Amino acid sequence: MTEDTTPQTHDADADTGAAPEAGALGRIVNTAGTGFALAILSCAGILFLEVILRYGFNRPTVWAHETVIFLTACSFVFGGLYAAARNAHIRVVLIYDQLSASARRIMDVGISAACSLACACFAWASWTSVARAVWTPSGALRLETSGSAWNPPTPGLTKVFLFVVLLLLALQFAVLAVNYLRKPGS
Repeated sequence: MTEDTTPQTHDADADTGAAPEAGALGRIVNTAGTGFALAILSCAGILFLEVILRYGFNRPTVWAHETVIFLTACSFVFGGLYAAARNAHIRVVLIYDQLSASARRIMDVGISAACSLACACFAWASWTSVARAVWTPSGALRLETSGSAWNPPTPGLTKVFLFVVLLLLALQFAVLAVNYLRKPGS
């Protein structure tokens, strides 16, 4: 049996969705990506509205900038999970494409396992920040707020969202590692 040593081609215009190895979690993440893309578009609309209200009618809002910051922060955090589910993370293809199929499989398993461990460690490290942002020292539930005139709980929500995405990233990379390991024909 001969191994495939043909270099892989990467078509930037092909939208294939979640990687097959990403499993059901990858398909869910891929679908959710549309919502975060719409959040970015919403930010453009909110900022456009703010400019019109501020400079056209001298009636600025108190909520626009913090809403945009929250939506873009969550979208960028989600982007890492989205890239992992689509197997679109940064890779040095100059080296990777020269490897045999079995060597690529070993690299995929190792990289995915290392990324899973790193994301789990980052999630664990972020827990202290989440705990301070969600609970008061007495143990009462109270999300950290921005302290602005509007004072939304977006700082606390952003920290919780980051923690959840790190946990999901650890899980997604673990799913990828297991599925790369099970991949037949390599």
